[in-house]
Amino acid sequence: MAEPGVIKKLDEGVVNRIAAGEIVQRPANALKELIENSLDAHATNIIITVKAGGLKYLQIQDNGTGIRSDNLDIVCERFTTSKLCHYEDLQEISTYGFRGEALASISYISHLTILTKTASDKCAYKASYENGKLKGTVKPCAGNNGTQITVEDLFYNVIARKKSLCSPTEEYTHIMEVVGAYAIHNSKVGFTLKKFGENTDLKTAINSSVIENIRIIHGNSIARELLEIELKDSTLKMSLHGFVTNVNYSHKKGTMLLFINHRYVGSQSIRKAVDSVYATYLPKNAHSFVYLSIELDPRNVDVNVHPTKHEVQFLYEEQIIDKIKSCIESKLLSCNSSRVMYTQARLPGATMVDEIIKKTTDGAKVYAKDLVRVSSDTQKIDKFFQVASKRIDDETTKNATNTKLPLDNELPVTDKPEDNIDKTNDAPNDTRQPDVIVQDTENDSDVLESSLVNEPKQKSKSDEKWNLNTGTDHANITYIDPKESFKTRSFKHERVETKLTSVKQLRVDVESKCSTNLREILANLIFIACIDCNQSLIQHSTKLYLCNTTKLTEELFYETLLYDFQNFGLIKLSNPLPLEELIMLGLRSQEDEWNPEYGDMREISQQMTMLLVSKKDMLYEYFSLKISAERELLALPLLLDGHTPFMGALPVYLVRLVSEVNWESEKQCFDTFCRQTAIFYSQPNPDPTPEVQKAEEWRQEHVIFPAIRRNFLPPTSFVSNGVILQIASLSDLYKVFERC
Repeated sequence: MAEPGVIKKLDEGVVNRIAAGEIVQRPANALKELIENSLDAHATNIIITVKAGGLKYLQIQDNGTGIRSDNLDIVCERFTTSKLCHYEDLQEISTYGFRGEALASISYISHLTILTKTASDKCAYKASYENGKLKGTVKPCAGNNGTQITVEDLFYNVIARKKSLCSPTEEYTHIMEVVGAYAIHNSKVGFTLKKFGENTDLKTAINSSVIENIRIIHGNSIARELLEIELKDSTLKMSLHGFVTNVNYSHKKGTMLLFINHRYVGSQSIRKAVDSVYATYLPKNAHSFVYLSIELDPRNVDVNVHPTKHEVQFLYEEQIIDKIKSCIESKLLSCNSSRVMYTQARLPGATMVDEIIKKTTDGAKVYAKDLVRVSSDTQKIDKFFQVASKRIDDETTKNATNTKLPLDNELPVTDKPEDNIDKTNDAPNDTRQPDVIVQDTENDSDVLESSLVNEPKQKSKSDEKWNLNTGTDHANITYIDPKESFKTRSFKHERVETKLTSVKQLRVDVESKCSTNLREILANLIFIACIDCNQSLIQHSTKLYLCNTTKLTEELFYETLLYDFQNFGLIKLSNPLPLEELIMLGLRSQEDEWNPEYGDMREISQQMTMLLVSKKDMLYEYFSLKISAERELLALPLLLDGHTPFMGALPVYLVRLVSEVNWESEKQCFDTFCRQTAIFYSQPNPDPTPEVQKAEEWRQEHVIFPAIRRNFLPPTSFVSNGVILQIASLSDLYKVFERC
């Protein structure tokens, strides 16, 4: 008969490591505990840095009250806390932490370092911990008020747990979910999340709002559909505040952020109750976005039921869930009358025609006049000019790759294949674009060293096939919500938000003049062809439109300058250009209109140069137009990836910056500067050579019109001034053919 085992008391280190495994299951759990500690310390700004999904490196820095230096020796021991004295205090606990196990558990499975400073301390103090004990001595050092906790090599001594975790990318996703949830609930606290050595992935402002943080974290498609709900019940001693999406929004994977007494928890009962409400309104297997903040009497809530505090238990659960269901259901019913149904928009004044998009059943007949082309590589207008295109391609192959382009017949060009323009921008661009080569001019001192754009090299057959099947399809087929535009964009990277009232007023002017019908047409246009460098054909639904591309591009760049204010990339010139010589070229180009009463042309150019040099700091900060103190032009703003302005118009542009910009009034200054810059950037290259014209057409189709679809807010004046004209309608053409 087998002997019974001997019961022994486990070693304290084994006990602590087992407890640590229960509390810290993955990096996101450790971060959740650290965030709650920062919030308990009344922090208003929290910065989180992560490396390898938090396994290699996890750091959180706050500006809270800090930790007393005389408490640093015991801060990582188990059951040490400043938030609880007696068990009875647990019944009315209002802080996140209470057990005093978080830092202890983390220190048992990682290398932990704390740097902290209180407001009363003259310096900060730094301490390292291992297995819950202080390692070495506490060292004084420099530091800001608050606490910085660094966790390195998480689970280094728990190999099985480390191997069972997901990839670093997936662990980072869990971290983003935790940070995003606390950022939404604590909207008055600023949160920043970034990977070690990389750009910021998530950033919310201090004293923001719940809706604004939802827009930043989950996107505008959710934020614009939110409904606010509120509920108070004195009998159940509960209050509810939250935001839920209306019936216009649905997603395969729903999102539910539940906070009970400000704790981020999960509740299957509440989730099922909410899903049952939305099941009446949403398609099958579709879910909503729900954020709920429930406050209950602390005496009715048991927070000590789960090692990670991910779950809580509370009294009167069924009654509270019924109240939540009723509140959400009544809110959805009240907004049901304003459900959005998307329809096709028409130009103002257009005659009404039969509905184009019909709900058909299997076997129902669809007439040819109602068919809309949905693939850009079928019957594209270029198909009918194959012979001409082939002849141009053959001629281009025979010619030299680099073409010399004169600038006002004054600038000779060498054949050096050196890039003179270096484009830099924070935002990545995955669209293939033709190479742009800017050539250098080297001559005697009387000749201006300038930058001339040499158009794209001949593309290979494989590149053409790739562009045909990808770039054009993406530009034409993807549906874009007309509500999306410059004013609704969201960004993954940190941007400078202007506080200038004048710029905000100019943006409001643009939005107030926007034509919703034109926005619908341009948001979902299908590019057909370029007629020339100034006109293009586009299709929307079953109608064909003629567009003034130059005017469209000018307005696009004007809006870009307003909405990307202080956030432009740079087009750097490899050889600086003398500003005075450029302005002289611009004045000479208008020599026929020169009035001798103006004075000497050279003196005028010097005065214009001095004016621009005096504004160089403002021009660089706001518009990335870089001018050196030596009166040289160093860089131009990069307004749109893949687009370089026609450098032949640069001298006239600089002259017009002095003569046409109102430098006295702030609002007028920004307005006129943006207008003149937009005119310069919208000018096409007038060179009639086939390769240059082909490059202009490529730029319009693959750079300009996709940007128009995504962001452009067309003014109502375009309806009447001939910028966009309807020239054909499929249904009208069928009527004509039937008469024939």
